[in-house]
Amino acid sequence: MLPVLYTALLFLFPLPGGNEASSLAARMETRYRNAATLQATFLERYSENGAVLRTEAGTAYFRRPGKMRWEYDHPEKDLFLVDGKTAWFYVPADHTVTRVPAKQSEDLRTPLALLAGRMKISRICSRVELAERENPVREGDAVLHCIVRGQSKTAANASSADNPFGNEAADAIFFEVNRDNGELARIIVRQAGGIQLEFRFENWRFDPPIPESMFHFEPPPGVAIVNGELLDAKTQGN
Repeated sequence: MLPVLYTALLFLFPLPGGNEASSLAARMETRYRNAATLQATFLERYSENGAVLRTEAGTAYFRRPGKMRWEYDHPEKDLFLVDGKTAWFYVPADHTVTRVPAKQSEDLRTPLALLAGRMKISRICSRVELAERENPVREGDAVLHCIVRGQSKTAANASSADNPFGNEAADAIFFEVNRDNGELARIIVRQAGGIQLEFRFENWRFDPPIPESMFHFEPPPGVAIVNGELLDAKTQGN
């Protein structure tokens, strides 16, 4: 966000939910858990009240445990990188980089490090269900509704420790999954105020030769480093 040794456990102790939904979630976990590295092209869309305000595209790389690199190529070149401890967001055009401890980041891409770690979907979801009202973008895919951990609690009791998506709890999260092989096609995150962030994935590669150096960030000379939350346009809008 994923060794055969764990596969049996997934089916013995699946996520709560319908049998088909739990089976699909387990299939997706198994599909990604066996890979030490992953690579995919992505399309990211940010919308408010149904209107698409921004569309971006690039290539994402994942490496166990918990490292990932998002290279944005269109419409401009940006970089979002998690090295296992720190999350970095680099905007070359602005000559600035923002850094924050990964565990404190509320950026909506950070939990996707589950694709590069041993975390289960149950790390994020307390329950999964088939989202029958959500149309998949690919014929034959299934859409799963993730009930985010901590959402059932009152605002006074809920905390960022309960919800991996941080203090601003996601109102709804959906995973689109290939029924046959468990491949992840899309993730949708919807929040209050009509905000939606969508990631579409294609061209998945499993265990490609990705050098470790790609998951380390060294700020170029003259680049200003800002410590704090990743208040970037990727998740806050323009």
